[in-house]
Amino acid sequence: MSLLVLGLSHRSAPVGLLERAALTGDAPARLLHAAATAAPVGEAALVSTCNRIELYTDVDKFHAAVDELSALLAEHTGVGIEELTAHLYVHYEDRAVHHLFSVACGLDSMVVGEGQILGQLREGLSLAQEQSTAGRSLNELFQQSLRVGKRAHTETGIDKAGQSLVTFGLERVAEAAGPVTGMRALVVGAGSMSSLAAATLARAGVPELVIANRTQARAERLAATLAEHGARVIPFADVASALAEVDLVVSCTGAAGIVLSAEQIAAAATERAGDTPLALLDLAMPRDVDTRAHTLDGVHVVDLETLAEAAARTAGAAGARDVEAVRRIVAQEVESFGSAQRAAAITPTVVALRAKASEVVRGELDRLDGRLPELDARVRAELTQTVNRVVDKLLHSPTVRVKQLAGEPGGASYAEALRELFELDPAAVHAVAVAPARVPAQAPLTAGGPQ
Repeated sequence: MSLLVLGLSHRSAPVGLLERAALTGDAPARLLHAAATAAPVGEAALVSTCNRIELYTDVDKFHAAVDELSALLAEHTGVGIEELTAHLYVHYEDRAVHHLFSVACGLDSMVVGEGQILGQLREGLSLAQEQSTAGRSLNELFQQSLRVGKRAHTETGIDKAGQSLVTFGLERVAEAAGPVTGMRALVVGAGSMSSLAAATLARAGVPELVIANRTQARAERLAATLAEHGARVIPFADVASALAEVDLVVSCTGAAGIVLSAEQIAAAATERAGDTPLALLDLAMPRDVDTRAHTLDGVHVVDLETLAEAAARTAGAAGARDVEAVRRIVAQEVESFGSAQRAAAITPTVVALRAKASEVVRGELDRLDGRLPELDARVRAELTQTVNRVVDKLLHSPTVRVKQLAGEPGGASYAEALRELFELDPAAVHAVAVAPARVPAQAPLTAGGPQ
């Protein structure tokens, strides 16, 4: 089995296509289940965020897997296969590990260095665990990616170089509409991105913070965490009427359709007193704010398309030293992970070899019992211990050495040599190698194509 990543992101596709491909409702779980049950796939996990959709799979056939997973992605996103294929990228084996570790460190984010991606990776792993589509391979890979991401943020200043998408968006709002600090704000949604937006606005000292969500209980829980900042909740049905009473709206609902229409926004802009524009920061994918709102007088809209353009202009602003330091960490971790995986791959062969040796010893001792039934029990015990010691000593050095060699590139050949030289039964090796294909859900950590 080999790791294969198939996906599209803000780096490979325009925001408009990402919006059309966005997975909402139960679509992520359905896509994940379909991917995991595809013939070439043994395990599957999905990372779905506002600017990326990536399938991580353990496969036994590269080309067949790429074809099937591409078709499934087209089917579940509703984007035609030909259009989708033009923007898909594929990473395989070590390159796939390198890609995931880079994603975890924020190197592949729209805003380089942002830390939200770690939470999104945890969510992807949790979904795969809940759906029983992640086995030992992907669990180990994702857990390690979280560790690598934490290491990057701990050992370098990548946090200083990067920002969250929320703070980056609020900066773009401030550039056009003035300081956010003095704005009355409305946050629409109560998910992770909306919660971060509400907390960021509260810390900025906005004079008024209003929260609305389709499920009001979630909005109330979020407001309760920000009670000291005066956060309050309004019914979701009152969002349109509240537009005229605020200066800034941050929306990220995960809804499948438009939440704020151009007509509602235009009416609010007309009702507003003074010359201050109504600013809208749309962080949703698909978008919450009607694209026609960009052309309205007295309205300033910042959405993911705007942010993608701004991020491209400021791509060189991140600290070059910190980015380079993180890249070195990723390279080290990829090499270390690959060595560990290659070394672990030979373990079933070593276990099978020792099992065969034990079987031979048992057979010979049984044969001895048949030839010398009168053998004293104490003598037999001593003979048994001696024979086992001899076998252990003979096997110790070669098995230790073969594990060391297996950690190097091309190390799989040593396992093949052992199996050939000692005529090990492939079924016996496979029985040792195969762990349960699916693992039960567990609490996540808190802490390129073939050549």
